[in-house]
Amino acid sequence: MLVKISLLVLFFAVMIFIGFASKKSAKDVNGFVLGGRNVGPWLTAFAYGTSYFSSVVFVGYAGQFGWKYGMASTWIGLGNAFIGSLMAWVILGRRTRVMTNHLDSATMPEFFSKRFESHSLKIASSVIIFVFLIPYTASIYNGLSRLFSMAFDIPYAWCITVMALLTALYVIVGGYVATAWNDFVQGIIMLIGIALVIWAVLNGKGGFMSAIMQLSQIESDVPQTLGQPGAFASFFGTDPAGLVGVVILTSLGTWGLPQMVHKFYAIKDERSVKTGTIISTIFAIVVAGGTYFLGGFTRLFDDPSLYKEDGSMMFDAIMPHMLSTLPDILIGVTVVLVLSASMSTLSSLVLTSSSTLTLDFIKDLFAKNMSEKKQVVTMRIFIGVFILISVLIALDPPTFIAQLMGISWGALAGAFLGPFVYALYDKKTTKLSVWASFVAGVGITVLNMFFNFFSSPIVAGAVAMIVSLIIVPIVSRITPQLSDASKDAIFSCYNQTVVVSKKNSLEE
Repeated sequence: MLVKISLLVLFFAVMIFIGFASKKSAKDVNGFVLGGRNVGPWLTAFAYGTSYFSSVVFVGYAGQFGWKYGMASTWIGLGNAFIGSLMAWVILGRRTRVMTNHLDSATMPEFFSKRFESHSLKIASSVIIFVFLIPYTASIYNGLSRLFSMAFDIPYAWCITVMALLTALYVIVGGYVATAWNDFVQGIIMLIGIALVIWAVLNGKGGFMSAIMQLSQIESDVPQTLGQPGAFASFFGTDPAGLVGVVILTSLGTWGLPQMVHKFYAIKDERSVKTGTIISTIFAIVVAGGTYFLGGFTRLFDDPSLYKEDGSMMFDAIMPHMLSTLPDILIGVTVVLVLSASMSTLSSLVLTSSSTLTLDFIKDLFAKNMSEKKQVVTMRIFIGVFILISVLIALDPPTFIAQLMGISWGALAGAFLGPFVYALYDKKTTKLSVWASFVAGVGITVLNMFFNFFSSPIVAGAVAMIVSLIIVPIVSRITPQLSDASKDAIFSCYNQTVVVSKKNSLEE
């Protein structure tokens, strides 16, 4: 217990120190929200990766999908790495940095407003972001508290309250730079931690080959597999179609999440884009691939304590139960690992939500002449408000808390994915096509909550994203476009000439 508590105290001390050390960079809006658009490749890559993966992935998703798909759940982590990280950086990274800087936009709603010359889009997108980021935050608290309860036997409410206060402290004081530096430290912890945990878990089952053999002998309880053994150790698992839906939601979804693409706004230069792409992809392979790979072995830790009285599985309890079999020192490492993943994601969420609410809603509607200093103060206040609301939800969670991440991702990515991607590439994208995507993404997700058209929020979220990518170009071809002068002015940023060295170009 002394070792575990010492690790936590050291972790929290480093986080708070970085927050206060970054205070001088958070004096104006540009510094507080974007770090002055001067963040290098390592910090940006780690900020992207650590914002991607939280306790929801480690405790909830790895346990649930590892139990359901077995070793095939590793495909989810690889999808996160190559679709959610590599392709996102290649397709969105440079263009996002160039156009958002050209339009002088610090948030996604502000980008939509200036890109499509629509004040109403700004208001609508800011409301969507604020509403649907709150349940995501609540699900993170819920996932982390389960691990804390296992490791320290600390009451649920105390876990949530302490983590919320510490996250609020360093984000309020240091802004984006504090979150970026803390994300870097937390990312290092995640890389080391996941490697140690995988080694310890497999070693406890006699090694990798022994664990695979034991997994292959378990008969499948999924009807379509006809009960044959070996399904949980197979290449595509027990339900390939369901697996693809999870990959789409958790991988392609990042392209439309405001807290993820926000990282591209702050990239320093071209070298940072190229280096950050490589670093971010490797990070995702290790952390996401490793986490889902570990989750694939959860069937080896089946226990009566994991079931409710009605016989249904408590998926959120699977990973904590697996980790409870580790030595105390590794349990301490695991807690810090998941705490790192969670606090980095939380800091990104609260900064995104508070900046959106302040810059795109309050300032735009009620205080157009708000000074830089007041904007920063207001954002700091709303960080506290946002955390308070999410804590209250987490303290008295609804029955569908385990599915909140799917609902949040589905609504946000379903609304924003198509509009954001096409806005960077296609001059003909129209304001009404963006509205169509907003309605479709939020509508599919919310209606499914009440009428259950699809088997789960994950499937509904995947459908919403695909609909967004299809509906935007179709509606754009039948609705009024911006004037040619406006389109040329917006896309002129891509035509500006820059001078590069011979090592980067053979052009004379």
